[in-house]
Amino acid sequence: MMRRFAPGAAVAVAGMLALTACGGADSDSGPASSGKPRIKLVINGGLGDKSFFDSAYEGLKRAESKLGYELKVVELGSDRTKWEPGFEDAAAADDYDILAAGTFDVTDYIGELAPQYPDKKFWVFDSAVDYSGKNGCSNKCENVYSVTFKQNEGGYLAGFLAEKLVAEKALKGAESLNKVGVMGGVKIPVIEDFVVGFKAGFKAAGGRNSDVLVQYVGGDKPFGDPAKGKEISTAMYGQGAALVWPVAGLSGLGTFESAASAGRYTFGVDSDQYQTLTDSAQKNTVITSILKNVGNALYKAAEDDKKDAVKYGAVESVGLAEDAVGYVDDDHFQEVVPKQIRTELQDAADQVKSGSVKVPSAF
Repeated sequence: MMRRFAPGAAVAVAGMLALTACGGADSDSGPASSGKPRIKLVINGGLGDKSFFDSAYEGLKRAESKLGYELKVVELGSDRTKWEPGFEDAAAADDYDILAAGTFDVTDYIGELAPQYPDKKFWVFDSAVDYSGKNGCSNKCENVYSVTFKQNEGGYLAGFLAEKLVAEKALKGAESLNKVGVMGGVKIPVIEDFVVGFKAGFKAAGGRNSDVLVQYVGGDKPFGDPAKGKEISTAMYGQGAALVWPVAGLSGLGTFESAASAGRYTFGVDSDQYQTLTDSAQKNTVITSILKNVGNALYKAAEDDKKDAVKYGAVESVGLAEDAVGYVDDDHFQEVVPKQIRTELQDAADQVKSGSVKVPSAF
């Protein structure tokens, strides 16, 4: 049975952010006197999303505490004009051995920078550089490890569960509703992969795709606009959605606020958002969270790096079978989801794991 990435880890993240996160690019601090391997996490955004980047941070904090790494965090903020110079400064500073960064937005930066620093290692998560050398990567990124996630498999479970809940009228106060919503940050392949998987799971559970509402935050801050997220989610609830699943980073925080006001429901994404949300009314809208275990993947990379076993110069894709995606099955989930639906969901997950069910993908 799949559980969240580490007991209590998501709760601990909130308390650690203020202690270790740095605003903007850091100056050159020179090699660490301790001799420990040094990881620099460069975030094209900020911590505190209680989701994607917080998960990455948690995994690397584990690597620091359990595996003997030193961790430095650089937050570049939501202003895209600062990202390229921020990455250039971060790469030029001799204060890291491994530079880790994630999302599709960073691949061009890493593809250009990695060949300039052949003695450094780079980790890209949730996207992959172009190892062919056609788009940057003049050294074919032989010092870059990329890990991508089969988020379509997590989306499949979300859609399957959503349909079972509305079909069985299991959502208190929303028994008469049969629509659900997915709010994406922006229409790109990695987000579409969630949506495609969700629709496939919803249909496999007996639902109609016409009952799945889909909308995107868009704009210049698609993953950093909670106000727009709230506006879109409120509209979906107004159209009769019993629950909305935000796949939009920080923008998704607006969904939980909207759900609490409307007396409706949500799924969390990437991290266990029932644990990370602090407002009790918003917490109680979360039925489960569909996990993209970024933190687990980065922790595993750290373990492998200690053994010289990281596959540099290549991309690795991980999903349900590797426990890289999944859903939170805890006391809260078991309390709000009937046993029969939990059993059917676990069966669906097992079928995907075994390969007997092939989930469609946007890639």
